[in-house]
Amino acid sequence: MRASLRAKAISVCEDKIAKKGPGVGLSFYAFFANRNDDPQLLMEAAEWWIKTHALDHFEKAVKIREMIKAGL
Repeated sequence: MRASLRAKAISVCEDKIAKKGPGVGLSFYAFFANRNDDPQLLMEAAEWWIKTHALDHFEKAVKIREMIKAGL
């Protein structure tokens, strides 16, 4: 996953955690606007989430943040 997507994902996770608490879940779609204006970036996130890590559709934001910070 490219650095800019990692930074955005961490930011989104931290925002969700701050607003809704450590139990909040999200999907990789949370990293994008409601319209698909960058399909390559969306597919990059989907591949990391689904193909590389076999994550469920919704995961805890804390878990995703820590995975990304760990460089996974």
